[in-house]
Amino acid sequence: MKIILLGTTYPYRGGLATFNERLARQFQEEGHEVELWTFTLQYPSFLFPGKTQYSAEQPPVGLAIRRELNSCNPFNWIRVGHQIRKAAPDMLICCYWMSFFAPSYGLISRIAKRNGKTRCIALVHNMIPHEPSILDKLFAPYFVKSQDGFVALSESVVKDIEKVESLKLKVERRPKVSSPHPIYDHYGERMSKAAACQALNIPADKQYMLFFGLVRAYKGLDLLLDAFVRVKDQLPHLQLIIAGEFYEDEDKYRSQIAANKLEERVILRNEFIPDADLRKYFGAADLIVQPYKSATQSGVTQVAFHFEKPMLVTNVGGLGEIVHDHQMGYACEPTAESIAVDLLDYFTNDRQAAYTEYLQKEKTKYAWTNITRAFTKIVKQ
Repeated sequence: MKIILLGTTYPYRGGLATFNERLARQFQEEGHEVELWTFTLQYPSFLFPGKTQYSAEQPPVGLAIRRELNSCNPFNWIRVGHQIRKAAPDMLICCYWMSFFAPSYGLISRIAKRNGKTRCIALVHNMIPHEPSILDKLFAPYFVKSQDGFVALSESVVKDIEKVESLKLKVERRPKVSSPHPIYDHYGERMSKAAACQALNIPADKQYMLFFGLVRAYKGLDLLLDAFVRVKDQLPHLQLIIAGEFYEDEDKYRSQIAANKLEERVILRNEFIPDADLRKYFGAADLIVQPYKSATQSGVTQVAFHFEKPMLVTNVGGLGEIVHDHQMGYACEPTAESIAVDLLDYFTNDRQAAYTEYLQKEKTKYAWTNITRAFTKIVKQ
């Protein structure tokens, strides 16, 4: 097929760009012709909470990337829609994660498929955002109605799509397929703990739990710090690495750390972690922790799969679908008490070897071929 994938990619940074680039490569490996169409303007600066939207790394090799879409200019949306209609791909994949993009994606899709050939299939990371707004009810149905089908990364997202469909009684139910987030498998070989700790300049004789990725309120770092306070005396060698850029007030977490006398137990790296450094942080970690208060799915779990690192997640959204409780880690309740219980179980009962062995078997389920087959299935339907 000829495929246009519309969404964030290089020169923008982050997990969504990484996902789209890896998905494009998989389609290429299977013989399809793929173009990535990304933004000339993704977010206005005043809406972006981080330090920069742009990657400092080199452009990906072997991918056809076009910067076409201005997220704030309706006249641009019309132009892009007509460009795609004329290009006549077999499939237009709109990579959707928040309602801010629903008007542009919705209009472009409507224009593009006027050629009678193009099928518009949404790749939905989040249908209802972690931080909801009134825009979700106003804009999301417009986007949903423009699509011919949906590939979601968890069953919880499928249910959210159905909720949006129910907001508009005239929206015809479209086919939907759930395909779990594939494993990020391009970050290099796993580093030994000793080598990783040396690269990060931290002691190798400690136990480390890793909180990785952008820090936002819904990710529950405050719950994790509360849980750490509960176990710090019983686990004197345990330390917490927080590696990721803060998208909210860092000072409130620093105050929480100081108030609970955790300064010597927390390693704080408030910066966007480039791809080349992921293997260092995951190599040093004994346990990956995701104490989210809400979620759909997370790319962090799939990086953990790649590096074969046991995980502690909270049983929200689709995380419990992926992390099997007491087999490859924990899927606990989103409370400090529940997190603390599982931290104690993991580090006092030396669960790492058994959970890692289970992970090695389970990771084969999350191949990128599964998600490309999901798109093919939707197109046939």
